Amino acid sequence: MNKEIVTVVGTGYVGLPLACLLALKKHQVHGFDVNKKLTEKINKGIPPFKDSLVEKSLQKVVPFYLKATQNPKVIGKSDVVIISVPTPVDKDYRPDFNPLIGAVKTVGENLKKGQLIIIESTINPGVSEEIILPLLERKKYKVGKDFYLAHVPERINPGDPERNVSNLPRNVGAFTKKGLEKAVVFYRSFIDAPINPMHSIKEAEATKTIENAFRDINIAFVNEIAKSFDQMGIDVVEVIKGAASKFSFMPHWPSCGVGGHCIPVDPYYLIRKAETIGFSHDFLKLARRINNSMPDYTAELLQDELNEFKLSVKNTPVGILGISYKANIDDTRESPAFEIIEKVKKMGGEVMTFDPFLKKYSTEKSLQDILKKSLALIVATDHQDFINRLDGKILKKNKIKVVIDGKNCLDKENIEAYGIRYKGIGR
Repeated sequence: MNKEIVTVVGTGYVGLPLACLLALKKHQVHGFDVNKKLTEKINKGIPPFKDSLVEKSLQKVVPFYLKATQNPKVIGKSDVVIISVPTPVDKDYRPDFNPLIGAVKTVGENLKKGQLIIIESTINPGVSEEIILPLLERKKYKVGKDFYLAHVPERINPGDPERNVSNLPRNVGAFTKKGLEKAVVFYRSFIDAPINPMHSIKEAEATKTIENAFRDINIAFVNEIAKSFDQMGIDVVEVIKGAASKFSFMPHWPSCGVGGHCIPVDPYYLIRKAETIGFSHDFLKLARRINNSMPDYTAELLQDELNEFKLSVKNTPVGILGISYKANIDDTRESPAFEIIEKVKKMGGEVMTFDPFLKKYSTEKSLQDILKKSLALIVATDHQDFINRLDGKILKKNKIKVVIDGKNCLDKENIEAYGIRYKGIGR
């Protein structure tokens, strides 16, 4: 398959990099999105979020190979349609399929015979069969006869210039052998990595959820160890480094919380699906409870350290450094920083915020401004700018008394050498 017309439904953090890659490979691409501001920015070659690879790609492919639109009619003119919309959880941690259902309905209303429909959104096993397929077959079209349906779980690592949408291996599942073959050939046309055909679409659906459940469990393990070692006076970071010298140990790192669109969300898709068949994923539930507890734990560390000065969080100027869930990007999805902010506010702290990538969430204009006004700091995101600039000398100069390093990214010995109270997660 070469130079197909492709519509990518959803042009956010996952869909837009994918659309750019397809366009760079000379596919004719429509980026369909209901967000008018998003489509307008894309058509001007402006990335709607910070991503250097997307920015460079847009300059090369807009408008010749990539155009963004709110017109769903482009779907019916395409050979391949890829659905890449969010699959979040609601306030009760239950899967919210509404964005996906809306997208699938739009595709179904504009479906043409012979199309390959691909779901990239993260879903639990059974969703393609139980939710997506019935919506697409409403016009009496039949999968394998009138159209082909495949699931290829998205893989992307935001902010990583080396491991990105172009070179990460992908798993492919489909309802029919021919649909599987079409999807595999299509992905091999633009992905420079192995494309792995799965035996069934359910197997493909399951791969993404267990990948991130695996990471969630291991992070929960080290977060619990960090809490334990904190009481024992053991530096958990040094212990993990030592344990990692054994070939069978895979290091994971504790922090103030788990953020992003995958790790804190995907396990719930497995948990809730299992409940419908009478099975309880106790291990996954425990991991989620532990990781969800870390923002509160971080705020409690702040109170413990202020106690050394006979101070309370109440009425103390506290600077929160970093809002995004991950270093050096502007993505706030499921960021633990928001929970830390709310916790410190409930404790009566005078909260200030600064993130160099998210000015709209920052109460202060610069790092220097927040340092001048704060008595205590919580590092919630390990931006390189913070690592480069926050040392004992600058903290001492600004009369900072306490630093809570939620990412264990600062130089502990250097900061303590200036008489500043330093506390990391498990160190």
